[in-house]
Amino acid sequence: MIAVICRFVADLVTRGLTLVPSAPAPPAESVPLESGLADVATLQRRRRARADAQDGESFFVDTISEYQWARDAAGLAPSTLDNLVKPVIEVCDFFGMLPWELSPREVDRYFAGPGKRARSTVRQKINMIDAYFAFLEQRYAGEIMMRFGAMVESPIDPFNRPRHRGDFGLRIPPSQAAMREFFARWREQLPEARKYAVACRDYVMTKIAYLSGVRAAELCGVCMGDLHWEHGQWGRFLVNGKGAHGSGPRQREAYMFQEGRELLWWYVEEIRGEFGDDCEHPRAPLWPSERNPAPVAALNLSIAPALGPPAFRRQLHRAAADYLTGPVTDLFPHLLRHACATHNYERGMTLWEVQKVLGHDWATTTLRYMATAQADPEQANVAASSRAAQRLVMDKGNLR
Repeated sequence: MIAVICRFVADLVTRGLTLVPSAPAPPAESVPLESGLADVATLQRRRRARADAQDGESFFVDTISEYQWARDAAGLAPSTLDNLVKPVIEVCDFFGMLPWELSPREVDRYFAGPGKRARSTVRQKINMIDAYFAFLEQRYAGEIMMRFGAMVESPIDPFNRPRHRGDFGLRIPPSQAAMREFFARWREQLPEARKYAVACRDYVMTKIAYLSGVRAAELCGVCMGDLHWEHGQWGRFLVNGKGAHGSGPRQREAYMFQEGRELLWWYVEEIRGEFGDDCEHPRAPLWPSERNPAPVAALNLSIAPALGPPAFRRQLHRAAADYLTGPVTDLFPHLLRHACATHNYERGMTLWEVQKVLGHDWATTTLRYMATAQADPEQANVAASSRAAQRLVMDKGNLR
C-alpha cells in the first residue's frame, strides 16, 4: 500500500508537481531576537525557512500512508482505502500545492471548473477531502505548524460544504404486466437464438436478478458451490453483498422463491454444462463467459471466467430493446432491483420482508426502492376501520 502511494505521488512530481513553500523568512541573522511570544514566532520562521519542498512532499506521503493505515484499522475495505486520498492528491496536483496550503478558494475553483463532475461525484470527493483534513488536524496540526509554519484548516467551509439536494432521479420500473410480457416474449425467442446456451444464460440470469433483487456484481460472483437447494422452502444462494459505509462485502443469503428454483434447476441441469468447463467444480461460476481471453486460456484452468457486470448490462439493454414494451423502454440491473422491491410490496409483502429480500440494514433505504409502488391509502384506511370494528364485536362484553 505504501509503495503504491509513493509511486503515485512520485508520478505527480515527475509530471510537474512543484510544491513551493510560502515566502521564506529573512535570514536568522537579520531577525532581531525578541522576548516573549516574539521568540516563539521567530523560531517558527527559522524552521519554516529550513523546510524545503522535498521535505514537504515526503511529509505529505507520510500523512497519506498514516491516514490509510488508520482507516484500515477502522475496518474499511481495500477498495475504499485506495479511493480515500485520490481527491486530495488530485487537487494538490492541479494547483501544485501541499494540502495545508490549500484554501476554500482553490477547492471552489477546481470543482466549479476543471474538476466539475456529476453532483454525486463532487459531493463524494469533497467529503473525502474534508475527512482527510479532519485526520490531519487531529494528529499533525502541531507538527505542521512547527515544521512548515502553516495552520491546518480544512478548505471545506460552511459555504462549499456539499448538501444533498435530492439530485437522484426517481427510478420507475416497468409494471408487473410489462415484466411478465417481457420474459414471455424473450423465452419464446430462445429456441431461435444463434447461441442457444448464451441466450438461455442471459434469460435465466435476468429473471433471477428480478426475482431475488440482487445487484449485478453480487449475481455475477455466484459460484456453483453457492447454491443451497436445501435451505428454506425453495432454496437459497450466497452472494457477497455490499458492505455498509465502505466496510467491504458481507456474505448473505439471497432467495430463489419457487419460480426461481424451477428455473435455476433447469438451467443447471440442461444449459450450464454446454460451456465446456468443469461445471461440477464448487468454484465454477454459475454464469460463465463464452469468451476465454488468451492469458486465461494459457493458464489451462478447469473452470471458465465469470461473466462481468458490464457484459450483463449490455445483454440486458439489448433484451429490453427487443422484448420490452410500455412506457419504460430500457432496463438495467439496478432497475430490476427496484422492480423486485416494488412488485413484491404490491403483491402483499410487508416492508420488513422486502427489506429482508434486498438485504438492507435500514428500512428507510428500502422505502426509496418502493417510491413508485401503487398504494391506496384510502382503501387501507377503510380496511383498518373494518378490522377495528370486527375486534369490537368479538370483544363485546369482555372488560379486560
